[in-house]
Amino acid sequence: MSLSISQAASVENGGIKKLSKVQIKRALQSADSFNGSLCKFVPSSGAATRMFKPLFENNKQVIKELKSGSNRLAIDVEHIERYYSMPKGIIPFHKYEYGVRTPFEEHLVEGALYAKGSDDVVNLHFTISKEHRAAFKRLCNRVVPQLERDLGCKFNISFSVQSASTDVQAYTKEGKPFLLADGSLLKRPGGHGALLKNLGSIDADFIFIKNIDNVVKESLLEDTVHWKRVLLGRAVELQGECYLHILNICEAVQDAVTANGPKRSSAFSEAMDRLKNEIDAALKFLSREFSVVMKKEGDIFDLSDRVIEKLNRPIRVCGMVKNEGQPGGGPFICNEADGSTSLQILESVQIEDKNLMKQSTHFNPVDIVCCIKNFAGEKFNLKKFADFSAALNVEKSFEGKTAYYKELPGLWNGSMSRWNTQFVEVPLSTFNPVKSVQDLLSPAHS
Repeated sequence: MSLSISQAASVENGGIKKLSKVQIKRALQSADSFNGSLCKFVPSSGAATRMFKPLFENNKQVIKELKSGSNRLAIDVEHIERYYSMPKGIIPFHKYEYGVRTPFEEHLVEGALYAKGSDDVVNLHFTISKEHRAAFKRLCNRVVPQLERDLGCKFNISFSVQSASTDVQAYTKEGKPFLLADGSLLKRPGGHGALLKNLGSIDADFIFIKNIDNVVKESLLEDTVHWKRVLLGRAVELQGECYLHILNICEAVQDAVTANGPKRSSAFSEAMDRLKNEIDAALKFLSREFSVVMKKEGDIFDLSDRVIEKLNRPIRVCGMVKNEGQPGGGPFICNEADGSTSLQILESVQIEDKNLMKQSTHFNPVDIVCCIKNFAGEKFNLKKFADFSAALNVEKSFEGKTAYYKELPGLWNGSMSRWNTQFVEVPLSTFNPVKSVQDLLSPAHS
């Protein structure tokens, strides 16, 4: 799959916003004054297999580091094998004076600090593996009552599993269906892009998206909470501006149509001037806030329809961290088939020109606030805004043979390709994932 990439998004070319103190203050005010519904969406189906890979490989240096720092760790280093088959979300990450906390619990604490509604209810949705549902439920029943008392809120927690309908077919090298010994077809989950259906089921005005392993101890949450509120405020502002431009253009079109009678008067000329001005204002807004540059050509009424179509899309505001060697998708400005440009989060496998990846100054830590409702307040059909040509080719070994799959476009990659996107620079302190077991020894976790 090849994309037409214009350039890496950066602060210099406007693809990434470095907010001023005034903009930050205004965003926080917008977040504080918002009284609609919020939900935190946490992809949590990942197992801890990769996290403990150094131990599978008997990495003596890592084992030595873990044992020397065992007094600072929440996991039981002497019986660490008990965690190998557990989902990452319920493994003890952080040690406190009164006990330990899992990533699941830390996400509840976070949610209470920036996603609590005016009714003191915190909505959280976790996507999990079917086989781990019971374990999450047990943990939920054990810890929620006390956290609600401590944090002064009520948690509304829901779970979902990746739909089997999104599983993808495996093929042989020759392109034939991969058959199991019993003659049945080999299928596997279609990657995290399959969670688009789960995300689309959430009924909230704004949704926070964050990975299960990106958490810190409660004492270090200040930056995380601050910037989550900033991202929410920006999303609220952008949604309001999109709606205002749609309304203004629709009114201007109606005035022009009404004035376009058999006896045209100065009212028609004035209405057309207003329509041109409203379209110009909307085009400047799209370019300034979303790096969407459109060709201003064709019939003015056709142009107004195309501008409204660009405005009436799902919105996402994504935190972007300066690239200091951490893994993660990069932000880019891409060329669309209709001649416009857009902001995209791309993985390295999607980029043929590796020099472009090297030019990327920031990366995506999966720190997103989004809106999936349209101008009429109805939920979008999110499939209409996905680029299914962005599917990724994957190879997996199965029963000694190589199976080939085409995974669905990544949730925040091709699955959100046609969303209106704004990238905002956030500090590295908001990104503290646990990808490997030794990450638990870092100051953010130990």
